[in-house]
Amino acid sequence: KHPNQEFVQLDTSHILFICGGAFDGLGEIIKRRIGGNALGFHGKKHSKSDEQYLLSLVEPDDLVGYGLIPELIGRLHVITTLNPIDKKAMMQILTTPKNALIKQYQKLFEMDGAKLEFEQGALEKIAKLAIARKIGARGLRSIIEEHINDLMYNLPDLRGCEITITQECIEGKKKPIIIKQSRAKKTS
Repeated sequence: KHPNQEFVQLDTSHILFICGGAFDGLGEIIKRRIGGNALGFHGKKHSKSDEQYLLSLVEPDDLVGYGLIPELIGRLHVITTLNPIDKKAMMQILTTPKNALIKQYQKLFEMDGAKLEFEQGALEKIAKLAIARKIGARGLRSIIEEHINDLMYNLPDLRGCEITITQECIEGKKKPIIIKQSRAKKTS
């Protein structure tokens, strides 16, 4: 709302609110509520599974402490948390759905007459990078483009080529493997 603007009444009784995000720092609020903040030399170091367990204990009061307004929280009838995406799930996101990222890039290259392939090791490295950078599935596209951007700019020159992205390519140690396909002419 703009400070000089009039209030607009909105009936939210038939609106479904879905709030999602990282909510960084919410675990600390939950830890304070349940008394899990120990100070000094005897303080317990929490593992990632402990942190995930803490998030599963979220209550509406924790969200108010985080900064959400009570009027909005009153409309959130179900509050739940999701587990982080593991490497196996990242690999499935990259390859399995009908519109998987790898299939999208393969189709883009195919439209310009080139064939794009990713070795299994390259896919695993992409998934590991997304997990290490904590960027989730949304970050998979940026990781792929980071490594094939030059290829995409030179795509018209790669017509008839088979391009293979290896693990070493994703690690930045080697360039992609580009094989020019020779076309045998048929004689009658």
